[in-house]
Amino acid sequence: MARVDPVGLGGALGEAARALAASPFEAVRATAEFGAQTRRAALAALQRGLGATAEGPAELPVKDRRYTDPAWEQNAWYYLCRQEHTLFADYLHAVAEDLELSPSARRKIDFLVQQMIDATAPVNWPWSNPALLKRALETGGQSLVRGARNLLRDTATNRGMPRQINPGTFEVGKDLAATPGEVVFRNRLMELIQYEPQTEQVHEIPLLLSPPWINKYYIMDLAPGKSLVEWAVQHGHTAFMISYRNPDSGLRDVTMSDYLREGPIAAMDVVQDITGAPKVNVAALCLGGTLATATAAWLAARDQERINSLTLMNTLLDFSTPGQLGVFTDEKTIDRLERTMDREGYLPASSMKTTFDLLRARDLVWNYVVNNWMLGDDPAPFDMLTWNSDSTRMPAAMQTEYLRTCYLENQLAEGKMELAGERLDLASVRQDAYVVSAEADHIAPWTSVYSGARLLGGTVRFVLSNSGHIAGVVNPPSPKSKHWFGESDHLPDSAQDWRDDAGEHKKSWWEDWTPWIEARAGELRTPPSMGNAEHPVLESAPGGYVLRG
Repeated sequence: MARVDPVGLGGALGEAARALAASPFEAVRATAEFGAQTRRAALAALQRGLGATAEGPAELPVKDRRYTDPAWEQNAWYYLCRQEHTLFADYLHAVAEDLELSPSARRKIDFLVQQMIDATAPVNWPWSNPALLKRALETGGQSLVRGARNLLRDTATNRGMPRQINPGTFEVGKDLAATPGEVVFRNRLMELIQYEPQTEQVHEIPLLLSPPWINKYYIMDLAPGKSLVEWAVQHGHTAFMISYRNPDSGLRDVTMSDYLREGPIAAMDVVQDITGAPKVNVAALCLGGTLATATAAWLAARDQERINSLTLMNTLLDFSTPGQLGVFTDEKTIDRLERTMDREGYLPASSMKTTFDLLRARDLVWNYVVNNWMLGDDPAPFDMLTWNSDSTRMPAAMQTEYLRTCYLENQLAEGKMELAGERLDLASVRQDAYVVSAEADHIAPWTSVYSGARLLGGTVRFVLSNSGHIAGVVNPPSPKSKHWFGESDHLPDSAQDWRDDAGEHKKSWWEDWTPWIEARAGELRTPPSMGNAEHPVLESAPGGYVLRG
């Protein structure tokens, strides 16, 4: 049953059916309205087919890149398809919004409604997309042959999902994860990369980057010119990167406490030994930021002042409103997941990737159905999606613990989480913190990141970047970059109050962060050696862990 319905949509649908039966009046009204609007749309399409300029009842979005072809307006059939789909979407929303549901069922029904709307869009189907016929005529039918071939290939080799990338287009260590460096430490969970200096002098306080162990580390070293670690090294920081191993069944019993001790704590030991620095600046992303902040609280509980400052990127600390991932993190779904992981000792990489793809199905699934299967094209080269496809497995014990303690019980925000023998208090994290979020983030909603930032005990500079969860981090200076921050470091109770008062700045948050981290990085010095006698160079970056499985 867990394999058939891993998210538990069946239970949510049952609850929705009971709610509908108890109060059917709004659904009946919405159905009658939908029928009437459908007839009006058909009449408008008929008039357009006869040369008139009638407007249908549906208000079509002004900007939607899927519908730029003039045929969507000029051809009566395609116009009708789009009208009917918009009316259908409005109808589903109207019925779903009126249902009295539990919070868990509400998230699942809203998720299902959006999946249905995305799937039924007329652009996704051959009989209602003008581009398919045009491409077939232009290529003498070859696009249909290529599309059918792509469909068969993906069915056989990609679990029936359309490919987002062409394997082999980008090479890790050459095109991606290309900043020069050396692996100077390795344990069962991670390798530590020390990057070669690119300036004559460096700041005395080193920078440790803490990525999430979901996917590989190199989202923080994506490609030359798009790499945060490259940017840091070019601005005089001695930078180190944690590169987590892709776990197998032998690590099934690894816990979050193990990740804390053998990840950030072990990395700081090595960084401080090589550089001789009493403190380390830490820059962390997503789940890596949650662990880095937990590490800071763990050190505070032990009266150890080893972290000088925290930079947190799209990091949830308060999981009370987790956004779309809440669909996959209720008690019953985690129970199903636990039973599934018990067989192999880990959550398969494909499960994680499918989860994140479904959260953005329009862009990451249906866009490629059209491109690959209908138009017969290959996916365009895209380094960010190459990284996205390089998924990792999750150790069973750690994954269950993380989902329960954070998403279900919100222990970190409530001061109840215990890791490696210490109770963690976010108010004890008194280091200066730079917290950046992204306005279109669907994994860590910026308002939730904001509420977590307010729990920290130090001075917090909260910054809101444009774009989404990943593009908000891979954010080198460009004409499209912009970010917002307040005139003071005081964070009001309401995220919207902060947003109303925040000023817009037309540049990348990287450019704002650079002077902030420089002011907390100490004096300039001669670069330290690459490794030392205790921690010799093991191999060149990107290392072995990132290249394995």
